[in-house]
Amino acid sequence: MLVAGEASGDLHGAALCRALKTQAPGAHLFGMGGSRMATAGMQLLADIGDTAIVGISEVVRRLPALRRTYRRLGSAILSERPAVLVLIDYPGMNLRLAATARAAGVPVVYFIPPQIWAWRPGRVKTIRRHVALVLAVFPFERALYRSAGVAAEFVGHPVLDALAAAPERSAARRELGVEEDTLLIGLLPGSRRQEIERMTPLMRDAAARIAAVHSRARFVLGLAPTVDRRAVEEHLDARPPIEVVADRTYAVMRAADLLLVTSGTATLEAALLGTPMVVCYRVSLLSELIGRLVVRVPWISLANIVLGRAVVPELYQRRDATADRVAREALALLDTPGALEAQRQAFGELSDRLGRPGVGERAARLVLAVAGARA
Repeated sequence: MLVAGEASGDLHGAALCRALKTQAPGAHLFGMGGSRMATAGMQLLADIGDTAIVGISEVVRRLPALRRTYRRLGSAILSERPAVLVLIDYPGMNLRLAATARAAGVPVVYFIPPQIWAWRPGRVKTIRRHVALVLAVFPFERALYRSAGVAAEFVGHPVLDALAAAPERSAARRELGVEEDTLLIGLLPGSRRQEIERMTPLMRDAAARIAAVHSRARFVLGLAPTVDRRAVEEHLDARPPIEVVADRTYAVMRAADLLLVTSGTATLEAALLGTPMVVCYRVSLLSELIGRLVVRVPWISLANIVLGRAVVPELYQRRDATADRVAREALALLDTPGALEAQRQAFGELSDRLGRPGVGERAARLVLAVAGARA
């Protein structure tokens, strides 16, 4: 049984599903995910479209739906008694499912574990009680979890596998119908409904300010698979024209000269593809206040966190994440000689810190080993 709760988890869960099917062709995979995990051979008991939310106030509003999903998955654990439960990120629900599974005698493997080094370090106590094995995606996580008494192995970050399918820049530009000498700005407003509502108008207005300076620039918005096109298009205006493309996020990342991107896995993916960016994010006031109490790192983007320094501009909440500020940071990168190249050079350090490709295969072997030990 596998449980992912967001678009990035669905992407990386799909790679794990394919590897599991290759290494154990007779395995029955079921749980929660999205279209990618379903295509990879997993039976969906719940869809991530119902659970992909962000922030405390958003969780409160969706609590009835989340409870129904949790009960459905918990009942499946008790009735099916899977050989192993694989949790993929999404700790709010997944740590509760881990407790249910352990009580039922089902071993738990956590793939893409909670970032206890960034916030809520107390979660490690829950993980120590209920999780049989953590599959760490950052090298330092293995030592961190082991020092806390949790069995952990480093498998590498799954974006390394996902990006293998990304086109080269020239091919990406041909795919999007963009000439080589055209200034292309990519917009990535996120994969959750609340992100789309908050970030799309912000990026639209920032794009208008950039277009006022670079009148020949083109703007392309990469639509996440969990987002309905209409939910994005209702926030767009005729000026500047912004083309919305679905299922081509990596093409947008690779083809763009600069990205306006919502903080999340996309910042790490874009950095590994070598595309400069401005990162922005907004949550509710309540979520911000709670976040300031528990977050332990000075950055919000994975690119900066992994590199350990402020390489990309980060604009957070309404005070900083305004259309004027985003456009100003974007224009500074576009119009300052060497600014874009400085980001690209820093991004070159990332791949050495994240392991090597083949993450899905390594993770699948360890998952099957846990399942076999239980059997």
